[in-house]
Amino acid sequence: MNLMSTRKKIFKKKGNVVKDLTRKIFKVLNQSPTKSFNYKQIASKLELKDANGKNQLIQKLEELKGQKKVEEVERGKFKMLPQDKYYTGTIDATANGNGYFICDELEHDIFIPSRNLNKALNKDTVKIYLYNRRNSKKEEGDVVEVIKRFKTEFVGVLQLNRNFGFVVPDDSKMYADIFIPEKKLKGAEDGVKVLVELTDWPDNSKNPFGEIKEILGMPGDHDTEIHSILLEYGLPYKFPENVEAEAGTIPLEITEKEIAKRRDMRKDLTFTIDPKDAKDFDDALSFKVLENGNYEIGIHIADVSHYVQENTILEDEAYNRATSVYLVDRVVPMLPEVLSNGVCSLRPNEEKLTFSAVFEMNEKAQIINQWFGRTITYSDKRFAYEEAQEIIENNKIVIPAKAGISSLNGNISSEISITGESYTVQPEIVAAILKLNELGKRLRKKRLQQGAITFDRVEVKFNLDEKSEPIGVFFKESKDANKLIEEFMLLANKKVAEFIGKSKGVPSKNTFIYRVHDEPNLDKLEGLQAIISKFGYKNKIDTSSKKSTSTSLNQLLQDVHGKGEANMIETLAVRSMSKAEYTTDNIGHYGLAFDYYSHFTSPIRRYPDVMTHRLLQHYLEGGKSPKTEIYEEKCKHSSEMEYLASKAERDSIKYMQVKYMQKHKDQEFEGVISGVTEWGIYVEIIENKCEGMCRIREIKDDFYIYDEKQYALVGQSTKNMYQLGDHVLIKVKHTDLERKHLDFTLLDKIEK
Repeated sequence: MNLMSTRKKIFKKKGNVVKDLTRKIFKVLNQSPTKSFNYKQIASKLELKDANGKNQLIQKLEELKGQKKVEEVERGKFKMLPQDKYYTGTIDATANGNGYFICDELEHDIFIPSRNLNKALNKDTVKIYLYNRRNSKKEEGDVVEVIKRFKTEFVGVLQLNRNFGFVVPDDSKMYADIFIPEKKLKGAEDGVKVLVELTDWPDNSKNPFGEIKEILGMPGDHDTEIHSILLEYGLPYKFPENVEAEAGTIPLEITEKEIAKRRDMRKDLTFTIDPKDAKDFDDALSFKVLENGNYEIGIHIADVSHYVQENTILEDEAYNRATSVYLVDRVVPMLPEVLSNGVCSLRPNEEKLTFSAVFEMNEKAQIINQWFGRTITYSDKRFAYEEAQEIIENNKIVIPAKAGISSLNGNISSEISITGESYTVQPEIVAAILKLNELGKRLRKKRLQQGAITFDRVEVKFNLDEKSEPIGVFFKESKDANKLIEEFMLLANKKVAEFIGKSKGVPSKNTFIYRVHDEPNLDKLEGLQAIISKFGYKNKIDTSSKKSTSTSLNQLLQDVHGKGEANMIETLAVRSMSKAEYTTDNIGHYGLAFDYYSHFTSPIRRYPDVMTHRLLQHYLEGGKSPKTEIYEEKCKHSSEMEYLASKAERDSIKYMQVKYMQKHKDQEFEGVISGVTEWGIYVEIIENKCEGMCRIREIKDDFYIYDEKQYALVGQSTKNMYQLGDHVLIKVKHTDLERKHLDFTLLDKIEK
């Protein structure tokens, strides 16, 4: 199979929505701008073979004709209209002050030199004029209008002069310092970190004008830096008083009237398994052996939508936040603590209102029956993952749940116990955990056989003292207990989506919240192939089909697991994937190999799950499908907030890594080259996964040149090579806490 046919095959859409259809149509028409094409010819070039895809193409062509972007030269035949050179899209700024213009109508991103940005900032919506560079076929853009600012608030350090100041932003993509007039300083002193709002940018000024909104504290102070990270991404770190007040009025007692509306599952054996430091328990599992020998397994989720009603202050705040933010030393919750850690949290030995997915399952983990609805439950026991794992490891032989359970080992050691004291778990609970583990493994095996990709990545965690200072690093790896919970949450999410999204085996037209994941970028997979071959991994990433792609990726991830270069290759593999997002347009979830998938199991910390609960209840009550537009807008907002939260979480890890490495200056470490650029190499320390930079100008034994094709720096005279994946010896040279940056000194190359 040639490359082109491979490309077409892997990128054929599997769902009912063809993504980026506008851009794809323009690409076909722009290849021959003077020629006209009928919809069949365009469909053929786009590999749209099903009636649904062709109908979408016809509708899109009519839409583009109405927008005067294509013309119908004769009945059913279309060509590009001569376009003026103005386009609307977004700016992707670079750290060096230039930018790239991104627009659906253009096949490629357009370079915008710094002189042409015209006060546009990163992610702003702008209008540009497109022109050809002098003596070049390459196109450049000139920003002619900033239509909408992506953000107007920035975090930075105040440099105070006699009667004015400048704020130097922390954001490396913010290329201009912000001028603060004396009246807008709010009493801030020189050298403090502040939150500043951009208020104006006069035509004759190199710098925007702003006013100080909040004084955060001194740079380097722990709370100051953590709050700075949150505010940099527009994320709040505290709840407004009116939100806390409304949360305080929520009735805590469960009335008999409310119980009567629900399925009563309080007598079913129920427990939670969560991280040992968790306070918000979203989900619980119940387990019962049925008379026919099958198992009834309940996945019970906190009924947040019962407490957080639409058209309330609480609802608005939950929507605006859209997600909890998990930083290194704290959780910034989506809901006030009285809800997230209290009334909604499925704490042990407390009756709770829940929304449940209940399955009858046989020994082969096949679903015989299913039920969805509101319930009341009672958690008998809370486990940390480590405790559940000890139960699994103490009982290597799975004993049938009906007999012989008294001989099961339910001892939890004091080293593992979250109370610090040893105890014994009831045999019934031990038997339930073992059976759920067995069934979970069967579910996982099926998923992998269907083409799911497994990223069992090692997480870096920090041991913190009472002042949140990092005193050690440890690695957290997903074990059987983690995978048990994961599989049953995936099952609930999948089955809820199928229940709403499918009717008699075909897609329904019901509006719903899907978690989708598009197919991987073939160019990035080819880049990954080039990199792994340099490490000696000879297994080719086979992109001839969806199944072969996932199988070969899984094999690669298995091969690198535990190796020094594992984190780097796993990161590159993740980057080759598309980004998962929320939408009402279902295209399936590539990574999980599910045609239907939603988020249902974490409404305490994710707003889309709250929407899923509301829509599910609406349909269970026989409601008609609501209009998609409102929900699609909410999906878009939720995806954006999730992205910002993940950036903040990564920044908090970088901050803690720099803080930890401050205590290890001048210490030597072995690392792996994790990135190569024209300005130097990035090195990841093997023992703690901290990443820093060795600058090219400081490698003194030769003059080094960046070789893009080899992912390497090459010495001009010696031909010495520092290549992606090479093991090197480094020393910590400089730590910059404010910029969250590490500088290393390169000592030597380590031959392996």
